[in-house]
Amino acid sequence: MRIPRRPVALAAALLGTVLATASAPTAGAAPVRPHATTTFTDDFDGAAGSAPDGGRWIHEIGDNSGNNHELEYYTDSTSNAALDGNGHLVITARKENPANYRCWYGTCQYTSARLNTARSFSQAYGHFEARIKIPAGQGIWPAFWALGDDIGSTGWPGCGELDIMENVGFEPGTVHGTMHGPGYSGAAGSGATYSLPAGQVFADDFHTFALDWSPNRVVWSVDGHAYETRTPADTNGNPWVFDHPFFLILNLAVGGDWPGSPDGTTPFPARMVVDYVHVSSADGADVLGSADGADVLGSAQGR
Repeated sequence: MRIPRRPVALAAALLGTVLATASAPTAGAAPVRPHATTTFTDDFDGAAGSAPDGGRWIHEIGDNSGNNHELEYYTDSTSNAALDGNGHLVITARKENPANYRCWYGTCQYTSARLNTARSFSQAYGHFEARIKIPAGQGIWPAFWALGDDIGSTGWPGCGELDIMENVGFEPGTVHGTMHGPGYSGAAGSGATYSLPAGQVFADDFHTFALDWSPNRVVWSVDGHAYETRTPADTNGNPWVFDHPFFLILNLAVGGDWPGSPDGTTPFPARMVVDYVHVSSADGADVLGSADGADVLGSAQGR
């Protein structure tokens, strides 16, 4: 991400530490993952209109207090996050304010949803993957990402952040993969982009966004094509903070300093359709039951 970020209000005991390793990548292909063990999965099976599984995901509720200058108010309503009955989670951004929500800029203009696994799952190392169809439109900002589960005690960016996929609406055929840590956060985050060939756009179909994370190496891929690798050599001498468990986040933001505001061409409602989220680790990983009791309520900057 190009700008500092702040999570909206949430309270989470950070649970489920899982340590694992992933193999080194070969050029142009996602790393091979021998003996992978599934550690987290959600295929979003359930009745149409039902809420996402509360045993896996919690809702963050509120606006982002003006950080990034995003415009949405995140709710826990099934109007903004619900299963579609066909094996998908649909996160929907709407141009509405059904409950007189107040945002940093006054009366909120948009609602959306942001979900995380801070209470149910965090993991260090392994393969993190989601198949997603992202929406199109100026000012639309979908993301699949992860934050260090020590955010409540360490703060951002010391906790670390791994953006597995971000898209800003004015780049319909391009996604970003970025890491953030102390000395390389916000606009100085270390990352790269992946663009579809021949003018294709991501909103036209589902695509698989993945991260392969092993000690001292992080590899990003789209549809099985590895396009970016980062190691401690890419922090310019700053601390490498990707050595502890991270939890997952799915959200659909509206507006902000990076994507800009929606305009008359932006279609609403905007829908981010998630087919699945899967995480795996190598066999032999240590699985620890831990809870540091950290409260990340307004405690750090992050997307």
